[in-house]
Amino acid sequence: MSEFYCPNKECSDYRKRGLGNIVVYDTYGRGRRRLLRCKTCNLKFSERRITFSFGLHTDESKIREVMRCLLAGKSLRATASSAGIDKDTVHRIWKKFVSYCEESMDTLIKEFNVELEDIITLLYMRSRRAVR
Repeated sequence: MSEFYCPNKECSDYRKRGLGNIVVYDTYGRGRRRLLRCKTCNLKFSERRITFSFGLHTDESKIREVMRCLLAGKSLRATASSAGIDKDTVHRIWKKFVSYCEESMDTLIKEFNVELEDIITLLYMRSRRAVR
């Protein structure tokens, strides 16, 4: 359960992973998703709550397929066709992903007090080392 954190901004353990405060409370839905509970503030939330797929009604496997296609450079229309879903759904998935990335990057920048350019440089240097 160390990958989950409390999404409640009022909680003293907000966004802190690996504290042991997140436990499985119940399961729900066709996919038997886990309903989690923070032992610190008693907030109950879905395991998808802290992911970009929260609020999307598309299967996880389909979301991964869409993201692989889009990140490979396919258009929205081509991705929709290959995934067998509506292009508006593909667009909604992409918008959620971009929003999630922006929010995550803002959090990282504030939390570690770094510049975006420094992060990009670091990622570029690490990817060049991995290629060799």
